[in-house]
Amino acid sequence: MLNMLARAAALTLALMAGAAAAEPARVKVETGVLTGEAKDGVGVWRNIPYAAPPVGERRWAPPARAAAWTGERDATRNGPSCVQKMNADGTPNGGGANGPMSEDCLQLNVFAPEKARKAPVMVWIHGGSHREGAGWIYDGSAFARQGIVVVTINYRLGPLGYFAHPALTAAARKDEPLGNYGLMDQVAALQWVKRNIAAFGGDPRQVTVFGESAGGMSTLALLATPAAKGLYARAIVQSGGGWFAPTTLAARAEAGEKALAALGHAKASAADLRALPAESLVAGVGGSFGPFPDGRLLKETPSQAFAAGRAADVPLIIGWNSGEDSLMGPWRPEMINAVPAEARTVYAAEAARGDEALARAVFTDRAMGAPARWIARQAASGAPAWLYHFSYVGSRFRPFTDRAAHAAEIQYVFQYWGRRTPMSAVSEEDRAMAALMNGCWAAFARTGRLDCPGGQAWPAYSRDADTLLEFGRETSLRTGFQAGRLDFQEARTLPGLALP
Repeated sequence: MLNMLARAAALTLALMAGAAAAEPARVKVETGVLTGEAKDGVGVWRNIPYAAPPVGERRWAPPARAAAWTGERDATRNGPSCVQKMNADGTPNGGGANGPMSEDCLQLNVFAPEKARKAPVMVWIHGGSHREGAGWIYDGSAFARQGIVVVTINYRLGPLGYFAHPALTAAARKDEPLGNYGLMDQVAALQWVKRNIAAFGGDPRQVTVFGESAGGMSTLALLATPAAKGLYARAIVQSGGGWFAPTTLAARAEAGEKALAALGHAKASAADLRALPAESLVAGVGGSFGPFPDGRLLKETPSQAFAAGRAADVPLIIGWNSGEDSLMGPWRPEMINAVPAEARTVYAAEAARGDEALARAVFTDRAMGAPARWIARQAASGAPAWLYHFSYVGSRFRPFTDRAAHAAEIQYVFQYWGRRTPMSAVSEEDRAMAALMNGCWAAFARTGRLDCPGGQAWPAYSRDADTLLEFGRETSLRTGFQAGRLDFQEARTLPGLALP
């Protein structure tokens, strides 16, 4: 009897394995036929070129269209990450990337429901301080099972993605966009989606662009970029801040010239710069990276666009996490020097817990909380905007922290635990939070409204009500959440943003 049961169990497992095995999935896009995989109702196509390789003369140039291929292109394996600093031991870096990388990295991945037809589309822009990360890290299968087509993209990073130099300015054609090559890539990816996503069953008129951290900042920049108009219908910004310090192309070019001079290239021409090894540029050129006004592609900061009412008027979700201070890294006593003296009164409860608690609370509000609420306020006068605060701490982290670190919400949004989390560490409470957030985001992509699972209420933001949804151990609506603290940050920061 036991042998019969064992054989029956083995047969059942074999049948289940056979049912779950991936099958070829072919689709034709503008450049040729792709062969991906279909499994458990989801088709997946990886490493799809959306633009020509940005190498040689195409380094630091606007992206060009990808070339066609003959025959079928294998789309079952991940492509390389864009050039970035990788960990020497092969473990994922701060942006989650490891493995092969290349300058030839302008590719995307598609996750689609089988037999989809005019399905809503979500385009994910990864984070990583505009210097790390890759689209292939993120799995859109949970969204696909809810009827959403998901696209994850790569874009140029670091000094290959956001760089200006007088030699490049002099060599550029009149009115050619400069400096914001990563942002140009994102626009090109959205244009590719508009032209091709119907082949995967997606509706190009129902595109939601969403991203976290640098991806959230990029989403805000896209909302302020005229060339991106009409390429998306909705937007979600996760921990993307919202305040952009004003700068100019000339200032960025001067910084680029100094950086290259420090590497021994003081008199370099554009051709000389384009001949430098990509890895040496990434290793040697420091500073911050990200979208800035070049006067051509991006004519003003996203802060200025929102303040003037010139940002794209589309439904918007925006929010931040309770532990954004994880970006500060390990505590050092001198960090308290960045905290203004008057903050001790506004943050009295945190100050009573010591300098570290005070500095971390001020950082979270200044970098993410206050900008998110300010953007929601600016956007709320047009299409609806929704504000959230994510404070849920995963079960496995509760012995160590009471705050949700920067990027902690991503695995709940995607309902995918990634390569760093064993499923044995995921509790039923964690799964419930993932089902809620993934369901809210999917509902927004479908309708532009927040019809969350279980009837969870989430009203659109208004300045008068000042209500947000807190995703926490007890998910609930919060009115006037940390208003005094966020008002303090607005009063100190807004005057320096050169707003209209």
